[in-house]
Amino acid sequence: MATAILDRLLHHSTVINIRYESYRLKDRKKQGIGANPEVREALARGGDTEKHELDNHPL
Repeated sequence: MATAILDRLLHHSTVINIRYESYRLKDRKKQGIGANPEVREALARGGDTEKHELDNHPL
């Protein structure tokens, strides 16, 4: 159903899909805001967060 709604809304539009992380998301990851405890630990140690999911972040 969502596909049909988007199709009607975007029928004569050009859609540009950007696949990069936003600057805000990068900053939140660096600060550990909204991240689960495992991600916060990895960030504190200077580790990689790519293996972990971020949760509790507002849209």
